[in-house]
Parts: sequence; C-alpha cells; structure tokens
Amino acid sequence: MKAIWKNTVIAESDDIVSVEGNAYFPRAALDDSMIESSKTTSICSWKGTAHYYSVVVGPDRNPDAVWYYPEPKEAAAAVKDRVAFWRGVEITD
Repeated sequence: MKAIWKNTVIAESDDIVSVEGNAYFPRAALDDSMIESSKTTSICSWKGTAHYYSVVVGPDRNPDAVWYYPEPKEAAAAVKDRVAFWRGVEITD
C-alpha cells in the first residue's frame, strides 16, 4: 500500500495493520524527508495518546496529517511503531 499526498508517495509498505478502518504503516516506511514534528497530541480512550507529524511536499504543508502512538495501551499494541494518515492523504493498494 502507499500513502500519497500532492501526487507524492510519503510511505509505502506491504506490512499494514488495519485498525478502525485506518491503515497503519510501519514507522520505517515513512519518508522522513517529508515530515516535521508537531506538538499536537490527542487522546483515544483505548489506544492512548496520539502524537502527530505534519507532511511537507515542496512548498505545501499538511499540518498533523500523520499520527502515531509512541506508547499505545495494551489493547492497541498492534499499532506500536506504526503511523496512520488523514487530512487528504490518499491510501492506495
């Protein structure tokens, strides 16, 4: 699968974990040259605290378009060291 924004592949992997309809890619599959850290966090009652990256492609920036759980709760252990996407990032097979 691929995660694409602005016609640019930002992550690609065959090792996908699906949780609540979201494709979680291995963190290593994410192109570090296209992300920047964010201070944004959110809380999921069963997964834990999510942290975010913004996607940057050329002059375009997509704030907080990538999320991950650095220390997921036990029930969400499958998403450890994985990232998921939203805010217009297209997931394709």
